[in-house]
Amino acid sequence: MTFEEMINILPFSLKKSEKNALLTQKLLSLTKEHILSCDKYSRMMRAIGYNQDKVTHYNDIPFLPVNLFKEIELKSISDDEVFKITTSSGTTGQAVSKIYLDRATASMQQKTLVKIVSDFIGEARMPMLIIDSPATIKDRTMFSARGAGILGFSIFGADKVYALDNDMNLNFHAIEVFLEKHSSKRILLFGFTFMIWMHFYKELLEIDKKLNLSDAVLIHGGGWKKMLAQSVTKEEFKHCLNDICSIKSIHDYYGMVEQTGSIYMECEHGNLHTSIFSDIITRRHTDFSVCNFGEKGIIQVVSVLPESYPGHSLLTEDEGVILGEDDCPCGRYGKYFEVAGRLKNAEIRGCSDTYAAQFN
Repeated sequence: MTFEEMINILPFSLKKSEKNALLTQKLLSLTKEHILSCDKYSRMMRAIGYNQDKVTHYNDIPFLPVNLFKEIELKSISDDEVFKITTSSGTTGQAVSKIYLDRATASMQQKTLVKIVSDFIGEARMPMLIIDSPATIKDRTMFSARGAGILGFSIFGADKVYALDNDMNLNFHAIEVFLEKHSSKRILLFGFTFMIWMHFYKELLEIDKKLNLSDAVLIHGGGWKKMLAQSVTKEEFKHCLNDICSIKSIHDYYGMVEQTGSIYMECEHGNLHTSIFSDIITRRHTDFSVCNFGEKGIIQVVSVLPESYPGHSLLTEDEGVILGEDDCPCGRYGKYFEVAGRLKNAEIRGCSDTYAAQFN
């Protein structure tokens, strides 16, 4: 099945056997292409004795540690083909991942993001309130993870307004004007978790203001390290936002700049979902063997989208638990899971966590 064929079917419509066959075929093909096109990747595969003829399931395709993209340049395209470079978040002095995209890969990322998110919020574009500053997207040739997230999700917005000014202060007047203008419409809010908490929720508390966002939907993502350090659970996060602005439809998502587009959205039952474009595997710390469902392990992510760089099979620095497959109460097929947190001593790298590090 080609990408063009995949994009025309529902993103959570394949059961285990069909999805396993599709992903194995696509990921084996990507591995072969990257071996041919990326010399550094090819040498790594030779060094570990990779033999594609012996691989029958994508679980057995070698993974790269996600941090490797901070250490070396990995791309399967020529310099002339580079359309955009996306970088991960990083605190001052910290190395960042550089992901090299050609036009085709960038286009697939955007189309996939639209397909996945539309399954949760519908296809209609909505007035959009971005809980961030417009300064975040200044350099459109070299996006940060935050900037890439904002621009990626902006495709769902019809009339976009930033809730924060360039100094990261809440622009309450702009929010009021925006909400009055779209009082009879469904509103989309987007932002990174810690920033929503610090610069939206807490500032509304401080100025003793409440908003009516009862017919809005909030999509948020980014690391939870600082939120949990403040004893703010996902349930508390949702409760507090509902209390101050009556918002009930809140969806977290899990994703990373190294596999942009292949995001994992939270359903109505609080579970993160894999789509037909990607999957997760959890591995044991001791020997990297595959965990059983319900067993906490290191999250590995695979995606069919990275054609311009060998990022199709990555071992993250996160821990998680696969809760089940094909039987979530929401009705979506595929694995569903929860993220348990960062590996102990792993560097801060989530969009929200990186920003939050400045407050230490």
